[in-house]
Amino acid sequence: MVKHIFSDMDGTLLNEAGALNERNVELIKQSQIPFTLVSARAPMEMEFAMTALNLQGPQIAFNGGLIFTGQENNKKIIDQHYLDYDATEILLTQIKQQFPNVSQSFYDLDDWYTEKIDDGIKLESGMTNMVPQIVSIRDYLSDPTHHTFKIMLISFDSEEMKRLKQFVQELGISGISAQQAGANYFEITDGQAKKSHGINYVMEQEHLTKIETAAFGDGHNDLPMLEMVGNPIVMDNAAPEIKTIAKYITKSNIEDGVGYGITHIFNKFNLEM
Repeated sequence: MVKHIFSDMDGTLLNEAGALNERNVELIKQSQIPFTLVSARAPMEMEFAMTALNLQGPQIAFNGGLIFTGQENNKKIIDQHYLDYDATEILLTQIKQQFPNVSQSFYDLDDWYTEKIDDGIKLESGMTNMVPQIVSIRDYLSDPTHHTFKIMLISFDSEEMKRLKQFVQELGISGISAQQAGANYFEITDGQAKKSHGINYVMEQEHLTKIETAAFGDGHNDLPMLEMVGNPIVMDNAAPEIKTIAKYITKSNIEDGVGYGITHIFNKFNLEM
């Protein structure tokens, strides 16, 4: 029996416009199974889904860098792992210098920042309905209250993306996690920011065994989450290499694949509560 569901957001729970279909909401809520969002997104970018699904339990942001409950002023931090200041400084300044055409932005606990509005920022803003604060890297780094949870890099040039990934690797910065998310996104977080870390917390808190958990995902950064649970369910729109680790394949994100998986796969294989 599945007693807890974990789900990625972009490419999984959300449609191509970054929205949550009403049918998906209805099916998820009908199941009455505890549901946790596990996302690379910041908390502020998760709140609309938390509200729609009426989620009260722990949620996982920044690829596992933050475990929290509540929203806005009522947010309670359970666990957090943010980038070291020196690592943040090196990454922001070196990437800006070596890759001036790459869209670069960064997040602390409550805000999204960038030096300029470019095509990458416009893409992300359209997906999340968020507007970043414009700030120079120098001014951002001069404020010691900023704890950077994620650096987000966007490039529409596949060769530039390859060079960027290689450059970050050759910087040799310890204690970071750098992952490509989709064709155009490259995200850097603290090395302890893993989706599996947040899932492990929830499993321990609720005394869940592996077989009592299920997860929905579509991307490479979902692999730690999918490997952590007893019932990894992969979206039909996922890359072939992600599907190889799936126990079940559900419909795509534009076909309400999460809701479909809960109502059809769970029933078919007797996973329902």
